[in-house]
Amino acid sequence: MAYQIVALVGSLRKESFSLKIANALARLAPPSLKLDVTTLHGISFFNQDLEANPPADWVAFREKLQKSHGVLFVTPEYNRGIPGVLKNAIDVGSRPYGKSSFLEKPTGIISNSPGPLGGVNAAKSLQNILPGISGTIMGQPETYLNNVGDAFNEKGELVKEALQKVLEQYLTAFAAFVQKQNA
Repeated sequence: MAYQIVALVGSLRKESFSLKIANALARLAPPSLKLDVTTLHGISFFNQDLEANPPADWVAFREKLQKSHGVLFVTPEYNRGIPGVLKNAIDVGSRPYGKSSFLEKPTGIISNSPGPLGGVNAAKSLQNILPGISGTIMGQPETYLNNVGDAFNEKGELVKEALQKVLEQYLTAFAAFVQKQNA
């Protein structure tokens, strides 16, 4: 059985490193994981006034999460935190109160940056936001990918061997974590 994992891409940019990393993860995933790389285009702004009759995009996003066996966040860091589009998706997916679509889903976090810090503040921000609305967050290995600017070729393919090894190690650990959490 392959566990269905929603890989949420925390950037809207067409050539984002987060999207390239998520696509690389999907290609490198072991047979026990099937990653559904999910961009956040088309998710309307959360507005509590709409909860009684939620927009179709909210319903579809929530159903995708509910049908999954786990969630993997792949995000850049903007201004020492997560991008607004990712926070909006978390707000949409975690509502209505007490009925979070992330609940009980094994959760992974991979942050990234073309700079030296690897988006560590974005990952820490997610670690502060998610408890109480998500499943268990995988604690190890913590993965903050730095200097990702030269990791991909013009076709978006991963060419940095050291990064590929890190992603493979992460996926091995995440697969075991998801299996354990879904047992």
